[in-house]
Amino acid sequence: MSRALLISLYVLAVDVPLLLVLGTSLGWLFARGKFFGREILLILVLLPIALPPSVLGLYLLLFFGQLPFLRPLRLLFSFPGAALAALISSLPIMVQSTRAGFSAVPWHLEEAARTLGDGDWRVFWRVSLPLSRRSLVAGIALAAARALGDFGLTLMIAGNIPGRTQTLPLYIYSQIEALEFGMANLAALLLVAVGIASLALVKRMERGRHERFL
Repeated sequence: MSRALLISLYVLAVDVPLLLVLGTSLGWLFARGKFFGREILLILVLLPIALPPSVLGLYLLLFFGQLPFLRPLRLLFSFPGAALAALISSLPIMVQSTRAGFSAVPWHLEEAARTLGDGDWRVFWRVSLPLSRRSLVAGIALAAARALGDFGLTLMIAGNIPGRTQTLPLYIYSQIEALEFGMANLAALLLVAVGIASLALVKRMERGRHERFL
């Protein structure tokens, strides 16, 4: 189990910074941006929430396996594939949370900062980001827990290769197949603890946000 846990932590080490950058950027874009194709792009970003992992995994297999210029990346059935699978499945959660956070920032506060001479970049760092930080923290907590617990998409595009792509959820699957319920339960309890901690953090962020507006 230690090897599967280590691989899962490696996946988080890769995905959490990407979730922060991509999730925050896309959340702000969908909350404040107005451009052609915005709704179509939003649907594509959130689509992993609605699609079964087998369907999404099938199309990703075809996408990365059939296009010649993507084959040298060797994403399929490798650790990068496991990190990519967890990122794709968890990114919509981060985007939805940051989008809600930025949408809740009063527009007049951003406009007031602009009238004082701040550009869009300074308005984002000095006004938008600080006021939406609780949503960002809640989003990264839930998205990280989702990335850690991804099973279907990781199995489809990375495989269940011990020591290479076998994360904790895949380890549980393998242990159940081998009728080793004790080790499976131990790994499952670890994921349950992470899930509870993530939800507790989200609850704390929500409570702090409500108290701020009282």
